Amino acid sequence: MWGRNQKTLKKEASFSGIGLHSGANISVTLTPANSNSGIIFKRTDLEKNNEVIANFKNVSSAKLCTKIKNDFGASVSTIEHLMAALYICGIDNLVVNLNGPEVPIMDGSAKDFIQIIKNCGLKNLEGKRKFVKIKKKIELKEDEKLINIVPTNNNFEVKFTLNYKKNPLIQTQTNSTNFEEKNLEDIYTARTFCLYEDIEKIKSIGLAKGGSLDNAIVVQGDKVLNEGGLRSKKEFVNHKILDLAGDFMLSGARVIGSVECIHGGHALTNEFLKKIFSDKSNYDIVENESSSINVRKIVPLHKRLAVNA
Repeated sequence: MWGRNQKTLKKEASFSGIGLHSGANISVTLTPANSNSGIIFKRTDLEKNNEVIANFKNVSSAKLCTKIKNDFGASVSTIEHLMAALYICGIDNLVVNLNGPEVPIMDGSAKDFIQIIKNCGLKNLEGKRKFVKIKKKIELKEDEKLINIVPTNNNFEVKFTLNYKKNPLIQTQTNSTNFEEKNLEDIYTARTFCLYEDIEKIKSIGLAKGGSLDNAIVVQGDKVLNEGGLRSKKEFVNHKILDLAGDFMLSGARVIGSVECIHGGHALTNEFLKKIFSDKSNYDIVENESSSINVRKIVPLHKRLAVNA
């Protein structure tokens, strides 16, 4: 599905929207980038030291969203839905120019990002696409939370179980997705969500200043407060799968492996990525040659690859 060569956008694309947590109106321009550039966020409202590389080692906070920061303090938050869209669309290299500290939330899913990317089209680059191929089972547990990954042949699979036993509508949901599939609409259209009784608590810690029924599902008891209800029966767990894919994109290359996650989130995924890359016997960096994966070690060529940092 991904193809042999790295990809970027054919042309620039601009959009704007509200930041979910900051409440700021933010403008974004996606700019094509060369091979081996990776995904770079550039804060155009800052005069210098304004680039932040999308890598899990740069995650500074994972509380209700994923936030990355460079060594000079420049940061960008709520990057996970855009990163998931880049994963799904097969984009390896891009500069995300934005004039504020947060990626706009749009409708709470990756749907708008996917459409913007499709409207632009993709450009094949000369550089070969690289993958992180998992070699053995790796697992991380934190109380009731669990995440593990096992080797697969040439795809990225996710099985996610969401436990919201305190809510009669959400309860326990499980879904599995193979990101090699062509139709991932139920995943990328799944919106972020929260419980009605948690809203004031979230706002009390300075978050969700831009939150509304236009960009998040709000659940009160056994009811969805949004007009039109859910987009799919498993929209809640599907959104967690979307988040996980976006956070895994911070590896710097697509991962070949099968992930199982139980009641995880941004923080657990980030700690898991640290564990994976802490031991080089856990993985190989491989190239995609034609329709098969050529399993041979590649010397990392650029700083976006986690193993090169």
